[in-house]
Amino acid sequence: MNISSPNNLTLNKAKLNLISLLFLLTLISGCSVSDSDENQEDRAQEEIPVEYIMLTPTDFRTRIAEAPIAYLPLGTLEWHGEHLPLGSDGMQSFSFMKDLAYEVGGIVLPMLYLGPDMMMAEGEKELYGMDFWLSLEEGRTYMTPQQLDGSAYWVPDELFHQIVEQSIKQLARAGFKIIVAHGHGPSTRHVIAHWKEWEEMYDVLIYTCWSWNIRGENDQESSEKSNREGLGIMTDHAGMNETSLMMYYYPDLVKMEQLSPDTALWPLAVAGKDPRLFASAEQGQSAVEFQLERMTKLLREALQRILPASTGTSASKGAASSTSETSETAAAAKAATTG
Repeated sequence: MNISSPNNLTLNKAKLNLISLLFLLTLISGCSVSDSDENQEDRAQEEIPVEYIMLTPTDFRTRIAEAPIAYLPLGTLEWHGEHLPLGSDGMQSFSFMKDLAYEVGGIVLPMLYLGPDMMMAEGEKELYGMDFWLSLEEGRTYMTPQQLDGSAYWVPDELFHQIVEQSIKQLARAGFKIIVAHGHGPSTRHVIAHWKEWEEMYDVLIYTCWSWNIRGENDQESSEKSNREGLGIMTDHAGMNETSLMMYYYPDLVKMEQLSPDTALWPLAVAGKDPRLFASAEQGQSAVEFQLERMTKLLREALQRILPASTGTSASKGAASSTSETSETAAAAKAATTG
């Protein structure tokens, strides 16, 4: 009879444990590979960014096939009170458009930092926009027009027209069928004034993000609710609406302490409701969620009109999305933006 020594028994047991461990690792690895194969396509799609400048040609083809929507943020480098960044116009529109792109599909262009505005020559100095602001809402005017610190964005209407028109031409050439342009008030109004001619020239659909839709497809009830509750996207100048949006998207960049606490003194170059009294991140979130739901519905309907149902577009996939799903996507996109 062969009787193994204690040392041999210990060695055999160790070998058995090692074999069992290797077998277990093989099973786990196989499951992981299988899971990876099943979800690879979904994960790859989720990982494709929405920003135009970050896309490879392959990523671009994937995104534009899903939803041929281009988002053009109309920004400025412009005074927005003492409390907001100079790039607030583009930052707000860019962030909201990223939310839309994650929800509906499409690609977000870089912010445009040039725009038109009112211009007044005072001696050898030219003043633009908020340099000599008049608030129609409050009836306030400057005691003395002045060049506001940091503003550097103005171009004549004719030049801005060429910039936007050529951008639309290039986007149409690249395969986009829908263009959403929004941001700085005078820039957005210029788009509204010329959308029809550009649509006819380049065979695209053009939208802004204001509640009243330039094509007349807007929901009157939604427009009234937006106006009544301050749920627009960039409907003032550094007032309650824009300050709330910046508090929601970029809370660390809003410096309310730089405004005078004396509400009897109106903040320089601020138009709209007093941000010191009415602005909040919660108000900004409400505006984003309300307009995201409205714009999502609008753009999905547009996609369904221009794309065959058999293509499996984002529009057909998401036509039945609930409000809660829209809000969750907005929150996820916001986290990516502010992270």
